[in-house]
Amino acid sequence: MFRTKRSVLVRRLWRSRAPGGEEEEEEAAAGGGRGGGGGGDPGEADAAHVCGAGRGCCPGKGGRAGRAPAGAEAELKALTHAVLKRLKERQLEGLLHAVESRGGARTPCLLLPAKADSRLGQHWYPLPVLLCKVFRWPDLRHCSQVKRLCGCESYGKAHPELVCCNPHHLSRLCELESPPPPYSRYPMDFLKPTDCPDSVPSSTETGGTNYLAPGGLSDSQVLQEPGHRSHWCVVAYWEEKTRVGRLYSVQEPSLDIFYDLPQGNGFCLGQLNSDNKSQLVQKVRSKIGYGIQLTKEVDGVWVYNRSSYPIFIKSATLDNPDSRTLLVHKVFPGFSIKAFDYEKAYSLQRPNDHEFMQQPWTGFTVQISFVKGWGQCYTRQFISSCPCWLEVIFNNR
Repeated sequence: MFRTKRSVLVRRLWRSRAPGGEEEEEEAAAGGGRGGGGGGDPGEADAAHVCGAGRGCCPGKGGRAGRAPAGAEAELKALTHAVLKRLKERQLEGLLHAVESRGGARTPCLLLPAKADSRLGQHWYPLPVLLCKVFRWPDLRHCSQVKRLCGCESYGKAHPELVCCNPHHLSRLCELESPPPPYSRYPMDFLKPTDCPDSVPSSTETGGTNYLAPGGLSDSQVLQEPGHRSHWCVVAYWEEKTRVGRLYSVQEPSLDIFYDLPQGNGFCLGQLNSDNKSQLVQKVRSKIGYGIQLTKEVDGVWVYNRSSYPIFIKSATLDNPDSRTLLVHKVFPGFSIKAFDYEKAYSLQRPNDHEFMQQPWTGFTVQISFVKGWGQCYTRQFISSCPCWLEVIFNNR
């Protein structure tokens, strides 16, 4: 039977839908185990503070549902086909490219009428949520659970007539529990004095190579560039206790940090010359993949996990302002978290506690570990024991 190109594209898209039900649970559990506890680390899968644990925020941790009944699957298929068949051939090709590349390729916005909601069962879904539900997160329920990425045309628009429905132009919002579970608390290992916000990363082992990453600067250039547009942060990449490469100065609002990205433009860790021969480091390095996207937005700095494995984040502004300890937050693939809040950081800079004031303070630093976590409930007590990690130092001027 003769099939048009559009019908072939629709069929390919449906076959590329996200696994649901039991399949999704198994995949999430396997991913969490690889990301959190790979390498035989006892308790690592549960030790970190999981964003939204018990709320269904992260796959495999909450909101699990069994396999969808045949009737519900048929209804979802019919609705998805009805939506896709309204798209132009060029739009279908762009959507398929986004889905098959898992967001690794730059794909155009899929602009559709903002008010064209679709009913599935007893619920009405906006088109962006419906397509995210089909192609990324089958357990997605509401638009408040997703966050639009800053590179999307619909970013920041309150009530547009057309809205982007490209599922890879959105991320799943990582919600934090309050109060956090006590077992995940991690003592503040303050590393940098308050009067030196732009110093070299605090873990003083600055070994590695003299490789200058694209857009990167030497340490002295980063700290002394009066004639240039000011950077808003610098990024250091570490493998265990050794810094690899030089500081990477960030001036653009968004930065991709990755090991292997099909259309990567940013800080490519795969191009750095590392002398580390550890099998664990090499294994974790190969799992960085699409890495993360670091974005300075109006309300703070967001981190989007583009990789296929969890990342772990520690930031003073993610914790309770009255706390003397920090949390290590586990962020699953596809999720975004506001890793740094400038207003909160300034308010924390001068706490009333006199004893607190006597300690060095790292409120303008965020630490991010790929794949492996650290802290009290891990075999790795300090981030300097993690195979591959980043230190992001924000300019507070």
